Amino acid sequence: MTTSFIETQPIAAGLIEAENTRRAGVLEREYDLLGEKLARGGIDIEAVKREVSKFTVAVPSWGVGTGGTRFARFPGPGEPRDVHDKLQDCGVIQQLVRCTSGVSLHFPWDWVDDFAALRDEGAQLGLHFDAVNSNTFQDRPGAALSYKFGSLTHTDPTTRAAAIEHNLACIEAGKQLGSQAITVWIGDGSSFPGQQHFRRSFERYLQSARRIYDALPADWRMYIEHKLFEPAFYSTVIQDWGSSLLAAQTLGPKALCLVDLGHHAPTVNIELIVARLIGCGKLAGFHFNDSKYGDDDLDSGSIQPYRLFLVFNELVDAARDRAAGFDPAYMLDQSHNVTDPIESLMLSGATVQRSYAQALLVDRAALDAYQDANDALMATQTLKAAFETDVSPIVQRVRLEAGGAIDPLAVYRASGYRRRMAEIRPKSSGLGGGIV
Repeated sequence: MTTSFIETQPIAAGLIEAENTRRAGVLEREYDLLGEKLARGGIDIEAVKREVSKFTVAVPSWGVGTGGTRFARFPGPGEPRDVHDKLQDCGVIQQLVRCTSGVSLHFPWDWVDDFAALRDEGAQLGLHFDAVNSNTFQDRPGAALSYKFGSLTHTDPTTRAAAIEHNLACIEAGKQLGSQAITVWIGDGSSFPGQQHFRRSFERYLQSARRIYDALPADWRMYIEHKLFEPAFYSTVIQDWGSSLLAAQTLGPKALCLVDLGHHAPTVNIELIVARLIGCGKLAGFHFNDSKYGDDDLDSGSIQPYRLFLVFNELVDAARDRAAGFDPAYMLDQSHNVTDPIESLMLSGATVQRSYAQALLVDRAALDAYQDANDALMATQTLKAAFETDVSPIVQRVRLEAGGAIDPLAVYRASGYRRRMAEIRPKSSGLGGGIV
């Protein structure tokens, strides 16, 4: 007998319905009031809601576990033990927020013997698989070769070949999962001046990346992810969007540039980078998070919500202009050290969705006119007007109509899911550092 979709959901449907019923009246009034306000500016709230309902952002399998620092890791109760537990936690997030149906796996962390069965397991939870991610920034236990001094750019061709083969294996796994992209981020770089030959290391990267690119199926894309620093602190091989763009243009049309919001210097204008990559037809998409100093991997919008909105302003504008090759992929990429990962991912999904809704409210005609007239004040005020609009009723209504929770956090805490998982899943070790 086939298990129904409803039976496989981790949170009781009755609890969601009861909590929604309690809040529905207030939501209805707030939605109507916002609709009246937007109508005065010529905006149809129902049209905005329809667009927001189409928006999705993938969650990372590794994000449902407690992260760590370079110094220590403090595991939380009921942490996932394997990829099956991770999918269950991702199912909770999707069940409540309804905009996170995609899950991005990371290999070898999430490796299984039967990927077809894993794909079916995800489908039972209402999930599908987003881009797969390769890991050549740490060694496998018992591995004969080490990535300590690089992977795709290592001076040793045998080590480079091992890193290439790992990426090819990730593509094969992704094909069985139904994925259509691979994200390649490498930690290759140097910690001391003179340690690495800058030009040769980049040449080796291109040679290795070519092998991976040539193995892509016709309908796949290769996301090249740059990062300014870490784990190497003096230099990284793919350190910024310039190197990423150069690599993508060299490899071909299926290679694109992925933007992680935490992978830049603190003062970098990320929305400008987004615009440049859109103009080149090379924007792959995003890893959403937030930061104060570096790659903090904090919850999306927790530090700089206006910057997140400004990024979406560029995205909405590009969609309006039907920019060539514009089809960005969206994913959260966060490390949860002091919060419940499920709670953080739920709220981040809602925050990213909210930023998209706000960007849809920008008066594009007025903004174009103010820009053409060089009216700096009114141009920026036009953006501020959209950003300062509370679009919570729209996002909540979208969740409600999709079968999710008006208040995901309240339902999640009322469900006792974390407590139940703590009773089922043994406590993991707190030794060591790192993100997983």
